[in-house]
Amino acid sequence: MPSMWTKVRFGLAFKLSALIVLSTAAIFISASTYNYFVSQRIVLHNVEKSASSLALATACHIEEILGRIEAVPTFTALALETAPLETGAIETLVRTVVGTNPAIFGSTIAFEPKAFDGVSIHFAPYAFRSGDNIEMTRLGGDQYQYHQWDWYRVPKETTRAQWSEPYFDEGGGNIAMATYSVPFYREVNGERRFMGVVTVDIALDWLRDIINGVQVFFESGYAFILSSNGTFICHPNTGYVMRKTVFNLAEEKNVPEWREAGREMVTGGKGFITLPGIHVGGPAWMAYVPLPSANWSLGVIFPAKDLFRDVLRLTYITAAIGLIGLCILFLLIVYVAVRITGPLRDLSHRTTEIAKGNLDAPLPRIRGKDEVGELSHSFENMRTALKEYIKDLTETTAEKERIESELNIAHDIQMSFLPRVFPPFPDHLEFRLHAALEPAREVGGDLYDFFLLDGETLFFIIGDVTGKGVPAALFMAVTKTLMKGIALQARDPAVVLGAVNNELCHGNDANLFVTVFCGCLNFKTGELRYSNAGGLRHQRRFSNFVVFLPEIL
Repeated sequence: MPSMWTKVRFGLAFKLSALIVLSTAAIFISASTYNYFVSQRIVLHNVEKSASSLALATACHIEEILGRIEAVPTFTALALETAPLETGAIETLVRTVVGTNPAIFGSTIAFEPKAFDGVSIHFAPYAFRSGDNIEMTRLGGDQYQYHQWDWYRVPKETTRAQWSEPYFDEGGGNIAMATYSVPFYREVNGERRFMGVVTVDIALDWLRDIINGVQVFFESGYAFILSSNGTFICHPNTGYVMRKTVFNLAEEKNVPEWREAGREMVTGGKGFITLPGIHVGGPAWMAYVPLPSANWSLGVIFPAKDLFRDVLRLTYITAAIGLIGLCILFLLIVYVAVRITGPLRDLSHRTTEIAKGNLDAPLPRIRGKDEVGELSHSFENMRTALKEYIKDLTETTAEKERIESELNIAHDIQMSFLPRVFPPFPDHLEFRLHAALEPAREVGGDLYDFFLLDGETLFFIIGDVTGKGVPAALFMAVTKTLMKGIALQARDPAVVLGAVNNELCHGNDANLFVTVFCGCLNFKTGELRYSNAGGLRHQRRFSNFVVFLPEIL
């Protein structure tokens, strides 16, 4: 006997449970998928606003610091245009600039070199930080031709203050730095003459500390700064600082998206774009804003894996809860379905017995008045009706077989009334005679007969009684018997038909009639006397017709 689980697995209960659970699962998955992608869009939208705000706030913070730094050499240059140029005062000035501004690593006032006896005289006192102390040195000479460095030459030629590209100041501060240079001038003989530049230096390590202090929300996120030509000024990978540009990185990593992003950044653009994460192990989003004062650009990277970590965690938790809920729902539905379909299983087994012919097999008693109860009641009525029908069919079949048997006997009796031996008169070679009868049913009303009245006269009859079946057969037998008996006495076809007609009309309540053709043939002379009757059931007059057959065998 199959186990209950086999019944549940392959029965209606399992199919119903599976259909409900699968439908519920499809709805749940669709809703969860929609929720996941919508949550992604919402998170991304919020992060875009937060990232842009963070990048802008960081840029404003850096710009504020750079602005304060830029103000120092700007005011110093203005003062030098009218102040006395004494060596001690200048050295004290640059030391004071560095000492009173923690963001400044070093400062110098570099004067335009003068030539005396073909020798260039350099004067550029430089104050810089060394640990907690401020040291002084003088730039210039053969080892440090400061007038050839970009931080001096470019402001001189462009006549405007600007930040230099990051560089390693070997011979000066001996660190990686960026310099802000302001040219200053003095009136000499009524002519405004270039006298040199006032500079302040910021250490890239200090700038990196500022960038590292940016809260990027995520552990693997980071910020970086690009110079005006795309060189990395600050980056978590120190191997990139002053050694690579964003364009070199795009070529090395074969990431054209970084090249397009670099073009936007070095041209002062701002935005929020998707990029392949080179250092974060997957796609990332980047917010970037310009740093106008230094012509730099700030970028903040937000890794996708961290960006959607909470969404994924929530999705996994929701999926786990949903899976557990579906399992519980499945078990509950199976339990309910088994309770509901149990009577159907019992009913199925019992009806199988009935289908095999055991109509006495009892059906399960179902007390409920639901569809299952109605079905069981209908099967009970069907079983009762089927038993009665089979009983009636058995009786009817037996009766039919009896009637068929009687009809077969009647058929044999009817056929025995008719001549069946041919040739019927082997001693008479003057004529040939043959007849056959195939009734439409077991018995019918067709008839034929022939017999000799004497040694030279043949009487024959051909007829058809109206209708079919037993009444026609009985009427046929009566007609044949009457015709033969009267013909042996009257010998005249018309008289025979008239006498037979009169006999058949008495007591013919069924209004049966027979159509007959009969004749009396003298096979010696060839004379044939015949008469026909269209319906032997009414009083009528019959006439004879005489023909002579030219040849008789």
